[in-house]
Amino acid sequence: MEESSSSSIGIRIFDELPTAKDFDTLIELSNVPAVFRGCTKSWKAFSHWNPSNGGLDYLQARVGSCTVEAMISQSAPVFYGDLGSHQRVPLPFSNFLDFCKKRTQMQSKGIDHYPASQTHDDTKHACLAFEDAPEQIYLAQVPIMNSDRQENVQLETLKEDIQTPLILTSKELSSINLWMNNAHAKSSTHYDPHHNLLCIVSGCKRVVLWPPSASPSLYPMPIYGEASNHSSVSLENPDYSIYPRAECSMEFAQKVVLQAGDALFIPEGWFHQVDSDDLTIAINFWWRSNMMSCMLEHMDAYYLRRILRRLIDKEMDQLLLKLGLRTRMWKCELPKADHADLNDGKLLKGMDLKEKSLKERNTLQELEPAAVQVLHELVSLVHNSVNANQDGQSLSTSTNGYELVVNDKFEKIVNADFKDDPVAKFLWDINPQTLQDVFLAMVHNFPRTLEALVLHVLSPVGAEVLTRKFDEMDQHTLEEDRNGFYEAFYSAFDDQSAAMNSILKGKELFTQQAFKNVLDKFVGVNLES
Repeated sequence: MEESSSSSIGIRIFDELPTAKDFDTLIELSNVPAVFRGCTKSWKAFSHWNPSNGGLDYLQARVGSCTVEAMISQSAPVFYGDLGSHQRVPLPFSNFLDFCKKRTQMQSKGIDHYPASQTHDDTKHACLAFEDAPEQIYLAQVPIMNSDRQENVQLETLKEDIQTPLILTSKELSSINLWMNNAHAKSSTHYDPHHNLLCIVSGCKRVVLWPPSASPSLYPMPIYGEASNHSSVSLENPDYSIYPRAECSMEFAQKVVLQAGDALFIPEGWFHQVDSDDLTIAINFWWRSNMMSCMLEHMDAYYLRRILRRLIDKEMDQLLLKLGLRTRMWKCELPKADHADLNDGKLLKGMDLKEKSLKERNTLQELEPAAVQVLHELVSLVHNSVNANQDGQSLSTSTNGYELVVNDKFEKIVNADFKDDPVAKFLWDINPQTLQDVFLAMVHNFPRTLEALVLHVLSPVGAEVLTRKFDEMDQHTLEEDRNGFYEAFYSAFDDQSAAMNSILKGKELFTQQAFKNVLDKFVGVNLES
């Protein structure tokens, strides 16, 4: 197996077809696209179907009498795969070949386009009059072999002219299909639930591919729809105000140009968009992947939960990464605070007088200067947040972009953008050991501020950040010291269970938001709309 080059964007290109074993272990198993040059040059179809070498007459004689199902689209040259954007109509194959011959004659005279077709107000009539607009016709997925619906195979005779590539001899093929267009055609962006080997017999195809992980930028249609494997984003005039993530979709794309004789392995789940030149003919082979074949149905629910959980965890990390980036832009040099700043009565204005009586200057004096600065800023943030929400309301009203409802239980609703959350941003950027020292100082000197932070100020993203900081602290602390810290931390609360539940509930709501994001990005379901 000779690999001539490896594209910088990941598509592997081979000058010769690998062995079936190498294909299985090195290519199919990796689930990454690969191009095989000259794969179809030994086929009878390669020489006999070529439109520039009498191929249309050959096909006319072989299967001209067959009736095929044609895809008709008034959005041509773009052919969208969802049922609402095209119609499928029966068409004598000989008629389609006549359109192709006309295209060949036009090209020989230097004419690039058909004359403008007559406008039809009635859509059905327009489809029946497709002879007036042959560029709106595309033979897409016309079966040559179909293991599930053999009775619907329309061009079985053509199987004699093609050869199943050696790399597929051990595969249980689902179908073999013909793809043929007489005029330039563009398929909509979509993925297939099968592995796909796309083989070019004549003409040229330009293929753009995206890995399944790029789904968020492609906005897949809702999973419950009939076209759930298609992107919602228009090819012609994408509306980035509706699909903002699509603006960067090409950052994840991989491109390849396929000439006659080439074959492209498109792994299952990979989104692809295909541009076909005039008079391009291709054959594709679909087969089920080993992974899907081995996936037992009684395990589906478990796999679903595991995969969702993995996507949710990744989404949570990405949300916090965005927070970290914002922190670096938002953070500025804080003025150095000395102990007098912390003793200033203005800092405690509006807070419970109980805090003043509980201050222990010795604990504050033991803090490192950096911790003193953090303490000063954190206390200020909590006080400012509380004071901003005390305009005739109690702390049980909406604060900081989320709602807090107290009826033995409460709910915090996440602001999806997490923009105005200075407390979470501040906690995110603090060294865990410094934060631990600050919390212990707050236990002894500002217990009501600590209580307000956890019960009334901390947002769901703040709760997630706080517990991650706890995890970091635990990794660098002995068990005895860990137990002592948490015992001291929760001793600041009149109701320790309420504090624990508040943090837990916040974490769950942050995870819930990540779950909603996953459904939107990967399943096409927006629970917010």
